[in-house]
Amino acid sequence: MDDLQQSDPRTGHPAGLDPAGLDPAGPGPSRLHQALAAGLPAEALITDPDVMASYAHDMASFCTAGTPAAVVLPRTVEQVQHVMRTATELRVPVVPQGARTGLSGAANASDGCVVLSLVRMDRILEIDPVDRIAVVEPGVINAVLSRAVAEHGLYYPPDPSSWEMCTIGGNIGTASGGLCCVKYGVTAEYVLGLDVVLADGRLLRTGRRTAKGVAGYDLTRLFVGSEGTLGIVVGAVLALRPQPPVQLALAAEFPTAEAACAAVCAIMERGHTPSLLELMDGTTVRAVNALAHMGLPDTTEALLLCAFDTPDPAADLAAVGELCRAAGATEVVPADDVAESELLLQARRLALTALETVRTATMIDDVCVPRTRLAAMLSGTAAIAAKHGLTIGVCAHAGDGNTHPVVCFDHADEDESRRARESFDEIMALGLELGGTITGEHGVGVLKKEWLARELGPVGVELQRGIKRTFDPLGLLNPGKVF
Repeated sequence: MDDLQQSDPRTGHPAGLDPAGLDPAGPGPSRLHQALAAGLPAEALITDPDVMASYAHDMASFCTAGTPAAVVLPRTVEQVQHVMRTATELRVPVVPQGARTGLSGAANASDGCVVLSLVRMDRILEIDPVDRIAVVEPGVINAVLSRAVAEHGLYYPPDPSSWEMCTIGGNIGTASGGLCCVKYGVTAEYVLGLDVVLADGRLLRTGRRTAKGVAGYDLTRLFVGSEGTLGIVVGAVLALRPQPPVQLALAAEFPTAEAACAAVCAIMERGHTPSLLELMDGTTVRAVNALAHMGLPDTTEALLLCAFDTPDPAADLAAVGELCRAAGATEVVPADDVAESELLLQARRLALTALETVRTATMIDDVCVPRTRLAAMLSGTAAIAAKHGLTIGVCAHAGDGNTHPVVCFDHADEDESRRARESFDEIMALGLELGGTITGEHGVGVLKKEWLARELGPVGVELQRGIKRTFDPLGLLNPGKVF
């Protein structure tokens, strides 16, 4: 961040500052701890080193994490404002966190920072069936919100794989997607307005509660996907939809990944709108078979899962089944009811867990390419796996071209870890070569910030850094992330 206040490359906090505002004079509470405690209840401030260590990082591999000076778990907007005013006064970096289910290191602590965990701000403040909105705090769990709105006949579509654990605030921070994106879109399309505490402690309200609104620049969209680098989201107005009919699914087995990708293209070209269109390559299928004994043939090199929540899903599945057979599917199994659909979809839900059993560690990539280049992405990833002698399984939100290559490696093996990191980078390079993006829904964080400049170009990076400087002139918010 050349044009922001300089950061120490080792610690990540602003250069020239006493780390975390610690008082070097004698024993006793630090200056930072005293200042924080002055505006917080005792239970909101954690300074025990062992407890703080559990807040140091998210679920990403190969991402360094520092040692925080304090962890704060606020329950109110005013408490968040107090933290940011204190941080600004003492020039202390602040790292916002949700449930730490992220996969890019965006929630990792930096040395001497205040970790600001928003998980206790977990109230659903309002559900309005007429305006079809929900007003929530950032710590609300995605699945909890989904179930609450369903009681009103409503639906909150974004459904990341970690939906039983991840928070709405975290979803907003990384612009999360999920299995239903092919039909319903991603988090950004459901965030109407935000309450945001800025770096200096001021409260900003963006957006609206109305169905339409174009007053001024769209600051709401600017914060979605900003990974805590521009402000702290403390509230959100979310758009809801009517609850759709129950979905039915089919599974189609293919002898090659290319054939499965051809079926994906045919499905989309014919104008179908599946509620789910997921793909697993042969490596992933075999891992799931080994874990769950699902009985899929060893000759299956790709499994395509398609679902519809239309008024007549059986008819839609029948049409898609014909397209799959025309593309070369060896077996097409449509479900007759919801229970059978859930059994078919179980394989996809087990994909990551199954691949985690292959080796001691995994790196989960997040490259999105045009649907027409999906086959090239899968074949290229297979070639990278062979080149480095690694197991790399791919599961994908095939309907929107978002692939998740999972690199399996032994963390204790230095050479294998090196090859894993090299393969991860080569997969990102492949995605860019195919006209894609380095991240479809996981964000940049620490893991991919070196690649951001390659995708955005110098002009794009310059403008984005300028935006960062406007919102966070001291460079205190999540330093060392994204840029």
